[in-house]
Amino acid sequence: MLSRVNRETVDLSSYPDLVVVYLGMRVNRLYGLRTLLARGPRIGRSDDKPEGLLAHETLLWSLFPMHLGIRQYWRDLPALLTWARSEPHRVWWRDFLRDSGGTGFWHETYLLRGGMEAVYDDIPQRRGFASFAPVHPARGAMFGTAARVGRPEDDLPPVVTEDDLYTPGTGH
Repeated sequence: MLSRVNRETVDLSSYPDLVVVYLGMRVNRLYGLRTLLARGPRIGRSDDKPEGLLAHETLLWSLFPMHLGIRQYWRDLPALLTWARSEPHRVWWRDFLRDSGGTGFWHETYLLRGGMEAVYDDIPQRRGFASFAPVHPARGAMFGTAARVGRPEDDLPPVVTEDDLYTPGTGH
């Protein structure tokens, strides 16, 4: 029997430090639609191909509630972290963490050499890793991406520090 399927695969040997990240922004309240339309495109500007970004794809997770997403492929974790701390992403992230504007944001990161991590900010329904694994506050050693993935040597100063977000000693 002959197959009519054009079956292909890829050779990732040239990308030993490949990182794949999924991101999503979800409307939690009606006014969050305005936030999504205003802030969402700013995060999507990474498709302008910053250093280390290999591919950028836009996704639609759902219409009701409105939930848009991105899948990105990065050369390595340092390239992703460097971009995350650059403009305009740094400002977008800082503003979002101060006020999510009726939306929620999440990302999950997967490293070819091993390690996975995630963060969920104002996401009311458990999704991805949070749908089956224990959920903890993103504080201390769990605050930054590189530390969560077990690569603190690749960590750069955070975009927003814990002290910027919370009153020391209160957790708020």
